[in-house]
Amino acid sequence: MEEGNHSVVTEFILTGLTDRPELQAPLFGVFLLIYVITLVGNGGMILLIITDPRLHTPMYFFLGNLSFCDLCYSSIISPKMLLNFLDEKNSISYTACAVQLYFFLYCVDMECLLLAVMAYDRYVAICYPLLYTVTMSRQRCNLLVAGVYGVALADATIGTYYTFRLSFCHSNVINHFCCDTPPLLALSCSDTRTLEIVMVASMCYIEVTSIVTVLLSYVYIFSTILRIRSAKGWRKALSTCASHLCAVIIFYGTVLFMYFRPSSSYSMDTDKVASVFYMLVIPMLNPLIYSLRNKEVKNAVKKAMNKLLTHS
Repeated sequence: MEEGNHSVVTEFILTGLTDRPELQAPLFGVFLLIYVITLVGNGGMILLIITDPRLHTPMYFFLGNLSFCDLCYSSIISPKMLLNFLDEKNSISYTACAVQLYFFLYCVDMECLLLAVMAYDRYVAICYPLLYTVTMSRQRCNLLVAGVYGVALADATIGTYYTFRLSFCHSNVINHFCCDTPPLLALSCSDTRTLEIVMVASMCYIEVTSIVTVLLSYVYIFSTILRIRSAKGWRKALSTCASHLCAVIIFYGTVLFMYFRPSSSYSMDTDKVASVFYMLVIPMLNPLIYSLRNKEVKNAVKKAMNKLLTHS
């Protein structure tokens, strides 16, 4: 932070989801269950994809990275949030807040970009099935994922750098359950225009580009599906993208609500509820969506369970 007449903030206080003491224990139980399901679901998905040779395809390679992202995403927010339900002070150090924001931005960008890459993968699989293995080669898949990690790393670094260049002298109380840019912005007493420009540029470059990529991919996918004459072909084509489409609608729908609603309707309480959904609930839902809607994943789960029962 800048030195001078600005007071030095060494820690922040998180207000959490609610200040009502009678709700702390029930909320702790609910979010602990969500976190456990997230760990088991995403960890299990990664293990299945690694151990089952039938899942060594581009689609499941991207899905494995999405599960890894969700695992990290939830682990950045949940442990501190759960601890704060049991701690009256709800404090977080300045450094820990910066680290949490950095990894949060990193995982949000990764999720956004991975869903766009997975949409492109589905577009190639349905629109150009004969060229799929050539187009989605191992080398290209590795490059796409490396690009996702690289872009997310750069954006998170820039966003965190400009956020923590601000001076925080109005208060150290963050009206949120984690360190996020908007509530930190509200605490600043320095010029925030540079950070606001960086935020808009980031949203246009990552969120908007990802959404456009997904929309264009599905326009081509559905135009191809409509030309399929057999009902069996329809069902097969739809089944290959149903899980991804469901995950896309849930994630991008929440992001659009969070960042593209009118400023006149902005409310920090509404923001916190929406944040719970896309920070904690979506990482729990993704493995459930892909396992319940995907025959290959269900078969892999059955095979793994049979192996466990046989060895026991």
